[in-house]
Amino acid sequence: MGEMEKYLQMYLKSMLKNSGSDLHLKSTAVPRVRIHGVLKAMGKDVVTATMMENIAKEILTPDQYTKLVADKQLDFSYVIGTEGRFRANFFYQMQGLSSVMRVIPVDILPLEKLKLPPVVDTFADISRGLVLVTGVTGSGKSTTLAAIIDRINSTQQKHIITVEDPVEFVHPDKKCLINQRGVGEDTHSFADALKAALREDPDIILVGEMRDMETIDIALHAANTGHLVFSTLHTLDAKETIDRIIGTFPAEEQPRIRTSLASVIEGILSQRLIPTIDGGRVAGIEILKKTARIEQLIMEDRDAEIPDALAEGKEIYGTQTFDQALLDIFDQKKITREMALEYATNPSDMKLKMAGVGKGAIVQEDRGDKEVEVFGFKDEDEDKK
Repeated sequence: MGEMEKYLQMYLKSMLKNSGSDLHLKSTAVPRVRIHGVLKAMGKDVVTATMMENIAKEILTPDQYTKLVADKQLDFSYVIGTEGRFRANFFYQMQGLSSVMRVIPVDILPLEKLKLPPVVDTFADISRGLVLVTGVTGSGKSTTLAAIIDRINSTQQKHIITVEDPVEFVHPDKKCLINQRGVGEDTHSFADALKAALREDPDIILVGEMRDMETIDIALHAANTGHLVFSTLHTLDAKETIDRIIGTFPAEEQPRIRTSLASVIEGILSQRLIPTIDGGRVAGIEILKKTARIEQLIMEDRDAEIPDALAEGKEIYGTQTFDQALLDIFDQKKITREMALEYATNPSDMKLKMAGVGKGAIVQEDRGDKEVEVFGFKDEDEDKK
């Protein structure tokens, strides 16, 4: 192991120790780490452009480094023994090379530990169709999907194929047989792997992300032909998810896609992570579960009515809008009133709902401008001196 790889691992191990999620290294800048959604500086030492180039040369294969120089960016996986796995990206910017390395948790949390609404458990029992987990980067989509797959793996005898870029959670074979394929390593693209999967006798297919029209079309076809398909999209709620899928296709194709989607969609879980009073984060989740009404609304291009249908189905079907989830979390005194309003899809409507909560349930929080101490490379450096 080279000196620069040891340098990189020092920061990665410290990030793991402090429950960070992303390490940012930029030529000419101080390293930074994201903790509970907030980017914090790590010490005062600047990373030079030469250091970044040497890190890349030490941790990448010759082929990967050649591809990085040619494409000006590179996605890859990085592993520190049994201590940590990371989804990583190198890219060039004005001052030189930069890198972002995201922690891939080693342990798959069971569904009950994620403390999601009970209806989420039912998505592990579906036999066919399409289930989507959506949200911005870092909203916990992969964690939720891994928990659902793990529940299936522990309770059913199925063949599961995952196609990911890169492979994140590693699933051991329990009751299921699981084949995990990484884009770039085990297959050339999501679309190629999906086409092949249909000839590989799967019961369940997990597509890491539905990135393009071809992948979406094949995923819909797989769900239509009796498979259970899980995937993710970078959308904020159920309505936007449906609009995004259909809007990906040319106008003349959209009626066909709308009909297909209405037929196969079984559920949409849209997650957002909200900062909590105690300094952590909690998942707020909008839940669409297929009902005759939901299918009809999608089929008839009445997507604008979907949020009302989700809200009205809360007691009967377990569906809910994101704002309903947010209000529940607020009522549990996990988040402040200000945070609930900041993250609400409809803040004015949220204020009206809060008016009936009662004054005693509103928890005030004074964070001030106090900086959170992250960790001290300074002390370690002084000890070396």
